[in-house]
Amino acid sequence: MSRPDGTERDVPVGRPFQPPDATDLARPARRNGHHPDPPAVPGRPLDQWDRRVAQGLAFLRRRLSGDYEIDEFGFDPDLTEAVFHPLLRVLYRDWFRTEVTGLEHVPVDGAGLVVGNHSGTVALDALILSAALHDQHPERRFLRLLGADLVFRMPVVSEVARKSGGTVACNPDAERLLRNGELVGVFPEGFKGIGKLYSDRYKLQRFGRGGFVSAALRTGTPIVPVAIVGAEETYPMLADLKPLARLLKLPYFPVTPTFPWLGPLGLVPLPSKWMIQFCPPIPTAHLTDSADDPLVVFNLADQVRETIQQTLHQLLERRPDPFGP
Repeated sequence: MSRPDGTERDVPVGRPFQPPDATDLARPARRNGHHPDPPAVPGRPLDQWDRRVAQGLAFLRRRLSGDYEIDEFGFDPDLTEAVFHPLLRVLYRDWFRTEVTGLEHVPVDGAGLVVGNHSGTVALDALILSAALHDQHPERRFLRLLGADLVFRMPVVSEVARKSGGTVACNPDAERLLRNGELVGVFPEGFKGIGKLYSDRYKLQRFGRGGFVSAALRTGTPIVPVAIVGAEETYPMLADLKPLARLLKLPYFPVTPTFPWLGPLGLVPLPSKWMIQFCPPIPTAHLTDSADDPLVVFNLADQVRETIQQTLHQLLERRPDPFGP
């Protein structure tokens, strides 16, 4: 290639250099399902609004052209990254001022079972965990959440859950995801955790029969305990109207300082300070032959539960003010 003065300029072997055009800006390269920021046009760096407009146009182009993928579970990583995570980012970063530590314990690649405590009346902790992990993990990994049957029986909520990577909390689905090398998130307390009263905050409920442990053992997947502090204060549950819950076929009907007294405004979460800490993984590859041994399953589930409980106590000591900076 010649310079303006007639001398020759070396060009690296491979694809010839081409300046980015509108098509290039609208089709960013993918990495683990992640669409990075569009490249800057030479001579004019993209400012924040340019970048947002370019990303929005790129997203619309992909949706209109069908240039996106959905897996066998209904997971749509493009929609999750472009729509769901930006909304959650405002919550976890600005509203809850979330601090995340211990990400070095989350596998860089391959399968991993992330097990956390569940609380807060509304299951915001699962959503915040998935968004924060994806944003701050060096490989931008998606967390495939396991949810209760009720979630997948609710219109709209079911569709959003599927498209954001969720699936029913059952061993067959969990094992399929783990065998595919996915990062799977589970909350063994279930409705017992998110539906407990504020007076029982940060006291872990029973972990059920340890189905999550069996799934990890059968696939030889490491278990990564994670402790979440802050969700308990978002919707402090003062009472549970059980007759109304039975009438509406709900696991509980909460009464909080703002709900139902303020109507829709009562759904706005209180701006509590959140802290998320991932604990060292617990290996299971040496126990694959014990997946059906109740004693092994119970002991491992109890080890995970104790790890999370102790970590919660440590985080609470570091966060003396629930609504501090």
